[in-house]
Amino acid sequence: MLTDQQRRSRGPQELAEIARDLRIAMLKMLHKAGSGHTGSSLSCIDIITALYFSEMRHYPFDAEWTGRDRFVLSKGHAAPALYVALQRAGYISEQTLDQLRQLESVLQGHPDSRRCPGVEASTGSLGQGLSVAHGMALALRDHPEQPRVYALLGDGELQEGQIWEAAMSAAHYHSANLCAIVDHNGLQIDGVVAEIMSVEPVDEKFRAFGWHALTIDGHDFAQILQALEAAQNCTDRPTAIVAKTIKGKGVSFCENSVAWHGKAPNAAELSAALAELTGSRGE
Repeated sequence: MLTDQQRRSRGPQELAEIARDLRIAMLKMLHKAGSGHTGSSLSCIDIITALYFSEMRHYPFDAEWTGRDRFVLSKGHAAPALYVALQRAGYISEQTLDQLRQLESVLQGHPDSRRCPGVEASTGSLGQGLSVAHGMALALRDHPEQPRVYALLGDGELQEGQIWEAAMSAAHYHSANLCAIVDHNGLQIDGVVAEIMSVEPVDEKFRAFGWHALTIDGHDFAQILQALEAAQNCTDRPTAIVAKTIKGKGVSFCENSVAWHGKAPNAAELSAALAELTGSRGE
């Protein structure tokens, strides 16, 4: 297990290189599966990279280590981003990535904690992940290792009322070991979030519920790391990080496109995407 110093020695440039590799692996995985949520996964992969390869204490060779930090992917349809991070970290093999969305695979379309090592909660029914994460945070608040719990939410998911019930509860119990991160890419499966049901102002709403809240560029690793440090330093309330992101980030023809919410790349699209990410076609 890496020490805190070793984890946090990874700077923004190294994390950006890891995120690039994860995007490549994820696009190949989605192409092979022929289905999955490309745009939604690309928008949050920088956040997941910062968590798994800098911020969180976890031990892939003992996935049940009680002192580990926990991660709940509330927007469970972005499971491909989580799966490639788990593979890179050592929880699953590279060959396992070829089994995305296959029957009996550990890599189901949404995370399944009963099947996949490193998955803390089965998610996919939007709105429930923050409640699960808060329950974990309450259970861990007196643990000697002081584990932290991180929940990644979608901005369209904030339209679910249960999110705000969980937010009210977490503030009431002063759950400072809980950090919610909103992947605020502005799009959801059926259109623009602001047009379907506006969730703004997100940061002010969390503050009104009693949270420490801040807004960042969700693709700037320096800002992500600074926000996560600020969350750790807030000891009297939970923290919400509103990460402004781009759906489909990293692949130009996927960016800011609702069409790529739940679409996998075909062979030509994969080749074009890899050319953008690697500078050479077909890596």
